[in-house]
Amino acid sequence: AAIARRIVPNVHLVNRFAQCSRTFRTNLSNGSISSNPGIYMYCTAVATSVYFGWKWIRKNAVVEAAKPTRRMTDEPSLRGLKLNHRERRFIKFASAEYQGQLYMTPQDFIESVTDSEPRPRMKRRILHERDLDQFAQETPVLSKGSPDMFRNIFDRGTISYTEYLFLLSILTKPQTGFRIAFNMFDTDGNERVDKEEFLVLEKIFSTARRDRLNRALEGAVKSSTTGEDVEVLEDELQKSHVVDTTLLLHFFGRKGKQDLKFEEFKMFMENLQTEVLEIEFNEFSKGLPAITELDFAKILLRYTYLQSDQYEMYLERLLDRIPEGKGITFNEFKSFCQFLNTLDDFAIAMRMYTLADQPISQEEFHRAVKICTGAELSPHIVDTVFKIFDDDGDGQLSYKEFIAIMRDRLHRGFKHTSRSEGWDAFKQCVKSEMKAVV
Repeated sequence: AAIARRIVPNVHLVNRFAQCSRTFRTNLSNGSISSNPGIYMYCTAVATSVYFGWKWIRKNAVVEAAKPTRRMTDEPSLRGLKLNHRERRFIKFASAEYQGQLYMTPQDFIESVTDSEPRPRMKRRILHERDLDQFAQETPVLSKGSPDMFRNIFDRGTISYTEYLFLLSILTKPQTGFRIAFNMFDTDGNERVDKEEFLVLEKIFSTARRDRLNRALEGAVKSSTTGEDVEVLEDELQKSHVVDTTLLLHFFGRKGKQDLKFEEFKMFMENLQTEVLEIEFNEFSKGLPAITELDFAKILLRYTYLQSDQYEMYLERLLDRIPEGKGITFNEFKSFCQFLNTLDDFAIAMRMYTLADQPISQEEFHRAVKICTGAELSPHIVDTVFKIFDDDGDGQLSYKEFIAIMRDRLHRGFKHTSRSEGWDAFKQCVKSEMKAVV
């Protein structure tokens, strides 16, 4: 483009040179070149002018192309930052971009926790102010929250990377721990969370990550062959500008003046957990009120790191032991998944039996679940779990194998990226980013 802008004013000069060349060739063929030395001198002058003009154009075009000294941090350049699995997954599923920052839509988030790959797309959608204004008008207020809110909003909203981490932590948070999550944001202890309190972790994480990115790219900048001082752009996962995302609008209103109460916060967390579970359940139920025991086993094993032959072994074992099942309802499925959110407490309770070399029967399993959750699982779903994980069919649970596989299921393939889990993983992630600044 830079070269074209400089060539256009010289088109006339080039045309004159071409005309002169044709005249020169005609005179040369007629043998009259010696009798007309003016043409020869004119063509020589034009050729010299074009040559030096072209050299000037190329020189200035290179200078203009090198003028931008800000380094774009696209996905390839971010690899120098040693992205973790959550960061890579966010970049992979994020389908929207605003002023250089990537955002998930509510639909992107749902897909990131229920599918292995994002839906096909040509490129990311570039958002403008009018899009954000439209999103703000369509985002429901807190009192209108529901277990299908993310599905209803679909792609008409935005979720930042820090909010993505927060939402992931909600999915593995037991209901007994909702208060801890709320108190993390309630910094002044007034039983209410305002917009500024909610953004505290966003600001901390954003600053720490930008510093980490700048240090990671410092070597590449210094080794630039342009010889220019290159300024590193802000990280495309964290920007200094604040966008009214779907969560901010939902929690604090369009003007950002509303406060978030604990009961409202708790309802939002329960709705989100229910919505994700409904999507998983409906994938297998196909509109029916129940899924088969085999479908239930597939859901439990879908995020594990089992070999294909091991995976098939579990399914065949279940089919042999339950040839004709009666099905599992959504309420049974939801209760079991809520129990998985207390898996660490359950593991502690079960360890008493394993240390004493005592087998774990369905009766002990029922009792431990009720102690940890305060609720009971249906006898049928417990029996199904035992049919899946009982190695020799003696009615005893293969405890260690069950816990390991259920941890994979609980964390939906994210387990190996962090030793911490649930809300602790979110806090640990923030702590690690803060340490990176020091």
